Amino acid sequence: FVFFVRIWRAPRSTLFPYTRVFPIYTRFAEIGRVCVINYGEFAGKLCTIVDIIDGNRALIDGPVALTGVHRQPMLFRRLSFTDLTIKIARGARAKKITKEWKAAGIEEKFAASGWGKKIAKRAAKAEMTDFGRFKTMVSKKQIMARVRSRISK
Repeated sequence: FVFFVRIWRAPRSTLFPYTRVFPIYTRFAEIGRVCVINYGEFAGKLCTIVDIIDGNRALIDGPVALTGVHRQPMLFRRLSFTDLTIKIARGARAKKITKEWKAAGIEEKFAASGWGKKIAKRAAKAEMTDFGRFKTMVSKKQIMARVRSRISK
C-alpha cells in the first residue's frame, strides 16, 4: 500500500511536478512480526506471528517459555503490531521461535521502547499500595509548591 503525493517545485523557470512516495503503513502482518495482544486472556503480553490463516486471523506463538502465550489462532483486531521482527520460517516450531527470540533480545528491546516503558509504568501504578499513592500525592504537591514559589518571584 503506497500513498502518492504530488509536490510542485520550480526547477528553473517552469513548474515541473515531482512525485514522492510516502508509505502509509510500516508495520505489516508478516511471519515473524512481534505483536502485543490487546484483548482477552493474554492481554498485554508479547507474541509472534507464525502463520497467516486468512485476512482476519493469524497463528501466533509466545513462545510459552518466555511470554506464557501458547500457540493459537488470533484475530488481527486483537493484536497490535510492534516494530520488532524475528527471522523465522512459516509454521516454525516453538524451539526455533524461542531461540530466535532470545538471539534478537526482543523482550529487552521492547522494554526499552516507549511502548514498553508505558506498559511497565502502568503496571507499577496498578500494583501501588495506598501508602505508595499517598507518597506520590505528597511529592507532587511539594513539586507544585516549589514551581509556584519560583513563578511568583
